[in-house]
Amino acid sequence: MDTTTDKPAKATPAPSQATKRKANDSNTPTIQFTSRNPPWTYLKLQLIPQPGSSSTQPFDALSARTYLSSALSQYLGLTGTAIPIDILKVEGASSASDDTQPQNTSSSTGKNSFVWIRVPRDDGAAVVAALSSWISGGGGSGATFAWRICAKGNYLGALVAGSGRDLFVP
Repeated sequence: MDTTTDKPAKATPAPSQATKRKANDSNTPTIQFTSRNPPWTYLKLQLIPQPGSSSTQPFDALSARTYLSSALSQYLGLTGTAIPIDILKVEGASSASDDTQPQNTSSSTGKNSFVWIRVPRDDGAAVVAALSSWISGGGGSGATFAWRICAKGNYLGALVAGSGRDLFVP
């Protein structure tokens, strides 16, 4: 008597869709891209008081805008005043929340007065030239100031050493 029977061979289960995706994901190359034409130029500026000048006015976004506009109009005329400037942050400024605290004397003299601005990339070179060659006339206050360009870059993250933390800290 023949005891052998025809048994069907065991079929191996097909890999599931999740297994297929994991295998494909590990072989997928990393996509890298380069932004060749960033739209903005970012600048970190410091307002420096000239030796022998004294000022008691506080440094805020409005006075920063005034000094920036003065430098651009002196260097480029009416064309310079048409350059859009976004003031991102003013350090050393007095604000309404700081009124209860004693005023920092270095912020009113411009010693630690920093401004972060953003300008269109095409106007970046003109803005740098205008700000680096400007010294305020002093006007009636007798205080004269100059801009110092601390940093310049096309990417804000790279300009603030990657983290960007000090840009938005109050």
